[in-house]
Amino acid sequence: MYRVARKCLLLSLVLLSACSSTTFVYNRLDFILPWYLDDYTELNREQEKYLDELLSPFLAWHRVDELPRYVVILSEIEASLDQPLVAEDVATISEQIQDAWFRLEGEALDWLLNLGTRLSQEQVESFLAELQEQQREYQEKYLTRTDQAFHEDSYDSLVDTMQDYMGRLDAEQRELLRTTSAGLIRSDRTWLTEREAWLQKLEVIMQRAPGWHLAIRQAIAERDDNVSPEYLRIYEHNLSLVYAAVAELLNSRSQKQDRRLRKTLAELKEDLQTLILQGEHAVLDEAA
Repeated sequence: MYRVARKCLLLSLVLLSACSSTTFVYNRLDFILPWYLDDYTELNREQEKYLDELLSPFLAWHRVDELPRYVVILSEIEASLDQPLVAEDVATISEQIQDAWFRLEGEALDWLLNLGTRLSQEQVESFLAELQEQQREYQEKYLTRTDQAFHEDSYDSLVDTMQDYMGRLDAEQRELLRTTSAGLIRSDRTWLTEREAWLQKLEVIMQRAPGWHLAIRQAIAERDDNVSPEYLRIYEHNLSLVYAAVAELLNSRSQKQDRRLRKTLAELKEDLQTLILQGEHAVLDEAA
């Protein structure tokens, strides 16, 4: 469940980004993804070449199969703005985005495991060390916060996200998000405890004994199936508050905010449609 918290790289850049050129960023993913991996372990030239070979069909799949689904999601969001929204409407859209992330992760796992076979033990140890360092940074960042700081961070995040799409919020809309943030329950300690247990399991699997590919897949499936009841309770409580607040906020939008929101959604959809056409042209060029 906590995969939702980190979001997927692609959705963040392609569907949810309101501050950069979607088309440009997507067309640079073949560079962005290896660079992202380099944050965890340095690849040699041969491995980078192999990664390029793995990414080519992966990105082609995403452009052909997934981008049209994103266009549908955006069209459904646009249509929903023509009538009053309820929390369930927001939940439906959120679940569609989550499903897109899970599909992406499933496809990405194939090439990540293939690449993992070619990593040296030193690279694997570097990868695991980076994950542990990230864990320590998360603990320092989140667990040292007071409850007041947690609620303030949550409020700032909600305001920033909504203003990316709607423009400046008025005092009443901000107060709605302030009240929502005050009702959120902290899950950082539970999340980090479960993440630490996952990293310990991953460290054992990444010794890469025979059958380790299957062990990784099983561990990921079990991780999602064995989320603690406490974390699940907090997760569902927080989501219900946020969904209700987003619906109420959208229903309260001014004409100016409505124009800004619709323009942002239309631009995102146009970018995605351009990417789809580019993919179709590329296929035709290869066939010629």
